[in-house]
Amino acid sequence: MYNRILEIIPEERLRWQEPLSAHTTFKVGGPADLMVFPQSVEEIQQLVRTCRKDSIPYMVIGLGSNLLVRDKGFRGVIIKIGHALKGLYISEDEIMAEAGIRLSELSKKAAAHCLSGLEFAEGIPGSVGGAVVMNAGAYDGEMSQVLTAVSAIDRSGDLHTFTPEEMAFGYRSSIFQKGDWIVVSALMKLSPGKREDIEAKMREYARLRREKQPLYMPSAGSIFKRPPGVYVGPLLEKMGLKGFKIGDAQVSTKHAGFIVNCGQATAQNIIDLIQHIQHRALEEYNIVLEPEVRIIGEE
Repeated sequence: MYNRILEIIPEERLRWQEPLSAHTTFKVGGPADLMVFPQSVEEIQQLVRTCRKDSIPYMVIGLGSNLLVRDKGFRGVIIKIGHALKGLYISEDEIMAEAGIRLSELSKKAAAHCLSGLEFAEGIPGSVGGAVVMNAGAYDGEMSQVLTAVSAIDRSGDLHTFTPEEMAFGYRSSIFQKGDWIVVSALMKLSPGKREDIEAKMREYARLRREKQPLYMPSAGSIFKRPPGVYVGPLLEKMGLKGFKIGDAQVSTKHAGFIVNCGQATAQNIIDLIQHIQHRALEEYNIVLEPEVRIIGEE
C-alpha cells in the first residue's frame, strides 16, 4: 500500500505506527499508520499525488497545537511539515515565511527587523501554516490583517497562489479549511516601527498570557470559538464548570475557556468534556459552542 511513498521519501524520514500524542500539544492520540516528514514543497506535491492515486487517506499537520487526535489514531498517512519548510525571507516591510516556521518565532524575527503587525502572535504556539488556515489571532490582531498572498497545494498536488480576497477570511476560518488545501508559504506586509516599542508590546502580551492562561499544562488553547457577544470562559464559570473534570480532562481552573490534560487524559475524555459543555450551554443558555480545535482520527 505504501510502496510508492518509499520511492519519494527516504526511510529515515518515515515513522510507522507513530503515536500522535507525541505530536500534539494536548499530548493525547493514538498512532498514525505512517508519519512522513517531507522537506520540500515538491515532496509534498508528490506525496499528495501518490496518496490520491493509491486511495490512501492522508492529512497534513504542523506543530499540533490546535489538534485533537482520537485514541485509535489515524488510518493512513500523516504528512508533518512542522519540522521543515522553515524558510524566512525579509525585504523592507514584507516577510515571506514558509509554513513550518513557528508563529511566535516569526513575530520575534519581525520585531528584530523593526516590523510591527505580528505582536499579537508572540505566544501563539502553532506554525505559520496552521495560523493561516485558522486565521489565528489574539489581542485584536489576526493573520488576515497582515497577509497579502498565500501559496497552497490542492488535492491534485498543484500549487496555487491566493490573494487576500480569495482567502475568504472570517473569525477563525478561511478558504483553506475547505477542499484539503495544504498551505506551504505566506507573504505578509507589516509596518515599520521602533524595535523597543514592538518588543514592549510583545512583553505585555506575554505577561497577560502568563497571568491568564494555563501555559504550564497540555492543552490546545481556546477550545471553543467565541459566539457573537459571548466570552466562553466567563460563560463556563457562570455554569459552574470551572475545574470540572471527566477523567483527567479538566476545564482549566485558571481560564475556563481552556481544557487541559491533567496527566493521563484520553482523547475520549476530552471529547466527552467538550460535548458535556456544549450540551449545558445549549440547554441552559441556548448558545451553540463550536470547537475551535480540529478533531481527527478513527472513531
